[in-house]
Amino acid sequence: MSEKKYGILLANLGTPDAPTTSAVKRYLAEFLSDKRVIDVPRLIWKPILHGAILPLRSSKVAKLYQSIWLEGGSPLLVYSLRQKQKLAELLPNTAVEIGMSYGSPSIKSAVDSLLDQGVTDLVVLPLYPQYSCTTTAAVYDALTRAFASRRTIPSVQFIRSYATHPAYIQALVSSIEESFALHGEPDRLILSFHGIPQRYCDTGDIYQQECEKTAEALREALNYPSDKVMLTYQSRFGREPWLMPYMDKTMHELPAQGVKSVQVICPGFSVDCLETLEEISEQNKEFFMSSGGNKYNYIPALNDNPNSIHMINSIIQDVLK
Repeated sequence: MSEKKYGILLANLGTPDAPTTSAVKRYLAEFLSDKRVIDVPRLIWKPILHGAILPLRSSKVAKLYQSIWLEGGSPLLVYSLRQKQKLAELLPNTAVEIGMSYGSPSIKSAVDSLLDQGVTDLVVLPLYPQYSCTTTAAVYDALTRAFASRRTIPSVQFIRSYATHPAYIQALVSSIEESFALHGEPDRLILSFHGIPQRYCDTGDIYQQECEKTAEALREALNYPSDKVMLTYQSRFGREPWLMPYMDKTMHELPAQGVKSVQVICPGFSVDCLETLEEISEQNKEFFMSSGGNKYNYIPALNDNPNSIHMINSIIQDVLK
């Protein structure tokens, strides 16, 4: 019997290749064409996407990417590659690759690399702590497509979520405590998760339940009043109702309720990206301060810090036991 060779695929959403209008347009076209993300009938959605959304939004989004772009690329890609490198150093006998649902490096290219290295047993970790059909299931779809041309596929262990995993909760607690030590305790700690249409949860997506489980686990683990921990949802798009309460509206409303200082963490993001560095760290800070707030601090994502790598390794080792 041949010896087992383990491989790890860390999966994330993706990013444009460059902060240009053309690169952003290509990326958004791929992302917003996925039925997991937008489930509107194609005959209705494609004319809207290609006739209005892409022409109007691509240049605006490109400018936002320009404001956060790093020397090595987008923050999401830079931090993801660092996660891969540090995990590979921790597990020298295990092949590790990064794959994105949209853009480069693709999940297919990551799978091809892992199988070309002789991987027989594959652990797939979508770096979305909370399951959603719009994210985790999209990784599963891409993984299935990547195997389509292969005569032999590896044994696969797919980690659906880790919303309450002890190492994940502890990593978040450590980040929050470090921020409190640096900036003092705020009037409110805001947990901001990426939103999805309410309709998706009404028809079976468990994402909202998973976010609430993470929030409850954090309330129990923190040495901070649980009634001061608030859950919100950000990044809504379109006209239909999304998960509430909305982050932007909450930031406008809190100062009038006597809340003058907040700290915000985004537990659903494994690495910092456009939504955290621009929307949360900049836009929502402006909403809060212009409405009468005095102090707003964004707590960075776990990125590639030691707690993050320990968390990823702990989740994987639990599966391999």
